[in-house]
This record gives sequence, C-alpha cells and structure tokens, in this order.
Amino acid sequence: MNDLAFPKKPTFKAKIGHVANYYNPKIWQEKGFWWTTGLFLITATVIILIFGIIWSRTPDMLNVTEERLALVNNDSSKLVPGTATTAAALGIAETLLDKPGGYLSNDIGPPGIYLDNIPNWEFGVLTELRDLTLALRNDFSRAQSQSVEDVDLETAQPQFNYNANSWILPSTESEYRQGIAALHRYFDRLTDAKAQDGQFFARADNLTAYLLVVEKRLGSLAQRLSYAVGQARLNTDLAGDPNARRSTPVAQESNTKTPWLKIDDIFYEARGYTWALLATLQAMRFDFEPVLKDKNALVSLEQINRELQNTQNTVWSPLILNGTGFGPMSNHSLVMASYISRVNAAIADLRSLLETG
Repeated sequence: MNDLAFPKKPTFKAKIGHVANYYNPKIWQEKGFWWTTGLFLITATVIILIFGIIWSRTPDMLNVTEERLALVNNDSSKLVPGTATTAAALGIAETLLDKPGGYLSNDIGPPGIYLDNIPNWEFGVLTELRDLTLALRNDFSRAQSQSVEDVDLETAQPQFNYNANSWILPSTESEYRQGIAALHRYFDRLTDAKAQDGQFFARADNLTAYLLVVEKRLGSLAQRLSYAVGQARLNTDLAGDPNARRSTPVAQESNTKTPWLKIDDIFYEARGYTWALLATLQAMRFDFEPVLKDKNALVSLEQINRELQNTQNTVWSPLILNGTGFGPMSNHSLVMASYISRVNAAIADLRSLLETG
C-alpha cells in the first residue's frame, strides 16, 4: 500500500523533542524580542503620527493689544508710538520658535522631517518678519536719510536673515533668539522715556514705503497661487515705457503651471505671510492712528485687516484641492489668490491716500 496514504505516527522521541522545543527558553526569548520590537515600532509610529497632526496646526492669531500690554506690565502710560509694531514683531518671532513643535524648517528627525505644510507656513511668516525688521531699521526708527541707525535694530535685522534651514553650528533658532533679544532691548528703550534713546517715527512716508514692499509681496503670491490651474501669460514686463530694455530676451507668451506637489507649499507660504501681515497691520492701526485719521484712511486699513482675516479661515479639507476654475471640485489656491488680490488692491488705494490724501 502507498505509504503516502497513511502518514507515519510521530515516534516517542519526536514527541519528546517537540515538547522540549516548546519549553525552550531560548526560543521564547527570540519570540519575546520580536514581539517587543514590533510593539515598540507600532507605538513609536502612532506617537509620531499624533505629534505630526498636532504640530501641523497653525497658531491662532496674535492679539497685539495683549502682546504690548504684557511687555509694559499693563502700564498703559508706556504705550508710546512704536510699541504696537515692535510688539507685533516680537510676537511673530516668538510664535515662530515657540509654537507646538517649535521651529520645524530645520528638523532632521520625525515628525518634523516629513511635515511640509508648517515649514512653508514658517517661511511665509519669516518673509514678513524680515520685511518688518528691515522697515524698522531703515524707516520707522530714523528721522531722515542722514540719521544714524538704531544700534539694536542694526543687530536684530540681520539675525532674522540667517539661513532658515541650519540645524547646527549655529542653529537657526539660536540666531533668531539673538534677534528677538535685540528687539526686546529696542522696545525697552522706546518705553524708558529717556531723551534721544529709542525712537519710532509714525509718519505717512514711512508707512507708505513699507506698504510698497507689501504690495509686491502680495502681488507675487497672488500670481504664484493662480498658476495652480495653469496660465497662458503675455509678457507685459516693458509695457508703458517705449525706451525700456531688458538684460536677456524672453518669449512673448509663456505657459506656467505649478507642479502638483508644490501647490500646497505655495498655499501655506501665502497663509503664513498673511498671518504675520495681519498682526503687523493691526499693530500699525494703533501706532499710525493720528496719521491715518488725518488722511481719512483709518477705515481703509480696517477693511484691509478684515480681508486679511479671510485668509486665515479654517481649511476643512485634509488636502489642498486643485480643481479647475469652474469645475465640480474646489480650488483652494484660487480662493486664496482672490483674497490676496483684494487685499493688494486695497493696500494700493491706501498707499495712494497716504501720498495724496
């Protein structure tokens, strides 16, 4: 008969060997090692994912009134011109470093290394912070072009221009902390009532110069956001000036479309810039109130701030969608571009009022 039809019964020796292997401590040590390793990896992955979700939330809006009152220990007599704008700069910088997860743009470990929305948000915030500190150094703290630069702003402004991605020797955070310390010293000198110490000049021409920079930033962001759906653009770089020239030739028409993986990057960069800009303009509403009232432009700035608040509305979708212009799916980039374009147009009108109103 075929031996395969009836499998052989295990011998007594084989049974004893199987039982011995079952109770062999070495085998169970190996099994325990792999179970422990697997459990550790699963737990670590879950923890990293949870922290990634928490750290991906953008901070709430700054309350400029609370920021500057805290800096003067609620002594309203020290709220001189410039304290609101400087408090906004400090609040922006400190939020950049102290929000949940800290500063993520230079992280080399999880979860920061795989998060891209917040690092792009940080770059947008940093762009506005750099513009603001440059305006403080070159315009707001100086009476005229021949005035000497403020010693602390001369230190603070370059610190925020340090490489945004350096994680060691020196780290980005350590350089920005030095800039924050210099801004604190400038703020303290603004409020110490000593003659010829820290100064802030709330003049229409200073505010106009700053708004001109903001216009260019917003115009660039709106254009980059609109490229999400692709755009055939005619070259208008030299329009309006028959004698204008350019260094290198370019095509008269170009087609530009943002790569799919870059759409959310530009969206969050714009969201970060407008977050910081809103805090700055809310602060300037206090410092430049007499100037704005004299030009009958206070309501214009308030309307700009309302439009900027729309850029910070909650994003309910887990992804930044990129539907076509009038298609069935939303296009978050075009919505953001619409808000920013309206703000840009309103700032151009405000600047015109300050210059001629």
